[in-house]
Amino acid sequence: MRKIKVLVVDDSAFMRKLITDFLSEHEQIEVIGTARNGEDALKKIQTLQPDVVTLDVEMPVMNGLEALKKIMEEHPLPILMLSSTTAEGAKNTVLAMQYGAFDFITKPSGTISLDLHLIKDELIKKVLAAGQINEKTLKKLSDSNTKKEEIEKRQPMAKPVHTQRSVNWKSPSNKIVVIGTSTGGPRALQQVLTVLPKDFPAPVLIVQHMPPGFTRSLALRLDSLCQIHVKEAEDGEIIQNGTAYIAPGGYHMTVKKVGSATAIQLLQTPPKNGHRPSVDVMFESVSHLDQFDKIAVIMTGMGSDGKEGLISLKQRGKVIAIAESEESCIVFGMPKAAIQTNLVNHVEEVNQIAYTILKYFT
Repeated sequence: MRKIKVLVVDDSAFMRKLITDFLSEHEQIEVIGTARNGEDALKKIQTLQPDVVTLDVEMPVMNGLEALKKIMEEHPLPILMLSSTTAEGAKNTVLAMQYGAFDFITKPSGTISLDLHLIKDELIKKVLAAGQINEKTLKKLSDSNTKKEEIEKRQPMAKPVHTQRSVNWKSPSNKIVVIGTSTGGPRALQQVLTVLPKDFPAPVLIVQHMPPGFTRSLALRLDSLCQIHVKEAEDGEIIQNGTAYIAPGGYHMTVKKVGSATAIQLLQTPPKNGHRPSVDVMFESVSHLDQFDKIAVIMTGMGSDGKEGLISLKQRGKVIAIAESEESCIVFGMPKAAIQTNLVNHVEEVNQIAYTILKYFT
């Protein structure tokens, strides 16, 4: 059995020891070295050639963001960021996803987290997932830093849309778009949302698996790049066409009728399959909106969140289901689970998903 070789990078000797001890407990993981800052990490990567790097965001000499950019330029590797939950930490983590980080984990109580054991299982799970990345997926991560000028040059409907199953759906109707994603999601959301026009004639509801404090930074980042308005959802607000609402970390996002309008309802009911927000919970809630036809999109992510919700959507109304193809996914878990229901209408690479959505508005 091949072991996943890991380099642990953190400016705190205590944190380096703790992370090393946790990872070393797993039989498939071998910590082959540690580094105290980004500069040290670049040297160690050359000599040790790790499979995966855990990288602290906040470090002296060369911080995690600077190191990440250099690593992805010079020696592309799956990088797992460790971040604090401060506003600045959240902003930097969202940027790290854009710069090519595989995923991130939040330290429970800041830079020096004595309670790091609380995220031990998540840390191991994500290192194992990062260790499975192939060369093709790694290239996607290293190419993921898209500048706003490049986005603005995109031509809508530039490529033909691949249709997996024939669809007979008349376009004149009220529609709502619902999107679920996890690992690799910030990159995928950017590729989809930046294509939608300013006057997009439907609301968009999004669940991106992220902890509290991070979804607002993601929404602000996407809003600065998109023609449509992107925001973190607020409890009680009426959903509007041309706006994308991202479920806040730590809350399930559901919807309810308010007269002739539809409002967002945020809940702190128990997590579903380990997630809050949960794609299943959002899809299930939206399935009860009889006044809308629905377009459901499931993109890159670990696990199967969204599968049960997709079944509920399909049972209760007109629904077009789109799954991201394995070719463009960072992790194919969630789309694969959706496709296995045999309810998906289109399987598309991420750069085609927005065009497939737009096809149903012409």
